[in-house]
Amino acid sequence: MTSHEPAHLRAARTLIGTRELPGIANSKLILAWAMALGARILGIAYGADSVPWCGLFVAHCLRTAGVDLTGMKIAVRASAWAAWGTALPASGLVPGAILVFTRAGGGHVGFYVGEDATHYFVLGGNQGDAISIMRIAKSRCTARRWPVGIPLTGAPVRLAAGGVTISTNEG
Repeated sequence: MTSHEPAHLRAARTLIGTRELPGIANSKLILAWAMALGARILGIAYGADSVPWCGLFVAHCLRTAGVDLTGMKIAVRASAWAAWGTALPASGLVPGAILVFTRAGGGHVGFYVGEDATHYFVLGGNQGDAISIMRIAKSRCTARRWPVGIPLTGAPVRLAAGGVTISTNEG
C-alpha cells in the first residue's frame, strides 16, 4: 500500500481479513454496510451475508472514500459494475481500478492491485467468504472501470505470484 493509492483502495485494504459468518449467522459489519448504502443503491433489500457481497464491498469502499455512486442502481450485482464509471483499457489499469469477472453462476467484482502475465491480483469481498487478495485469470475479466471524478494516476503494477491463491469461483 502506498499513499498514492486512491482512497477507496486504502479503505478496502483496511478490511482485509473481514469474514462472513458461517451458516445462518451474519456478519454485523457486512450487514451494516448494506444498511448504510440502502436498497436504492444495492438494488435489493440486503439481509444476509450468504447473498453474494462482492458488489456490496466495492460500493462500501467507494462510498467510504466519498465517491459519488449516482447511477449505480444494482450495486450488489457484480455485472452492474461493468457499466458504471469510465471504461479503462487493459493496458491502462492502475491500483484501485474496478474489475468485473465472469464465474460459474454469476459474476464477481473487486479492485485491481496488480497483475502477472496471466492473472490480475484482486482485492475483493466474498473471496473465500472473506475480504482478501486473490489472483483471477485475465481471461475471465469482462470490464475494467474507473470512478468518474477521481484522478487516474499511476500505472499497471507487475507482481510475482508469490503464493497468492488463484481463485476459480468466488462466492
